[in-house]
Amino acid sequence: MCPDVLEAIKNLMQSFIDDEPKSPLHVGEVMSCWLFLALIAETQVQTEAGINSTTDPELRKTLHEAVEMFKSQKEQLTAFLRLEGVPLPPTSESKPISDPNSVPLGVKLTDKELANSLKKKISMAITNCANSSAQTIRNDVGMIWAKFLQEHITFLTTFKSQMRKRGWLKVPPPYLPAGSPYTGR
Repeated sequence: MCPDVLEAIKNLMQSFIDDEPKSPLHVGEVMSCWLFLALIAETQVQTEAGINSTTDPELRKTLHEAVEMFKSQKEQLTAFLRLEGVPLPPTSESKPISDPNSVPLGVKLTDKELANSLKKKISMAITNCANSSAQTIRNDVGMIWAKFLQEHITFLTTFKSQMRKRGWLKVPPPYLPAGSPYTGR
């Protein structure tokens, strides 16, 4: 969907949210928020470690963008959970900036490994957002999931193009039903 359509949907949903009485979060909403906060907080730290171990400028830029997305979502969800009185999950501290050339080769992940690890974690976040959205009752919580889902899908779409261009994208073999001609696409 284009951003204008998403903005129109957001504005429409906001009118429903403003008129909705705030019921307490149900146990599924709390669990979804708590687990997602833990997921993105840990993914942020792991992505920072990835920044510290690659010298590829394009990948470093993408990893920085991912960290900023995770930080923003973490701040939003933390503020929301605090407002609702939900205890926060324990999370790791951010990684300090270090020299990628100082990382020993036996520990250092390749750029392809870093990219595929982030892709996998973003894919998990997308699934988590969609499942959480389906379970929520409150519209304000649904809007949080919709926003996060849109951000992750937008990021992943761009990132997969970068990965494909660099030869990093892991693609399963094509499915060729018996008797179908292979066109080599």
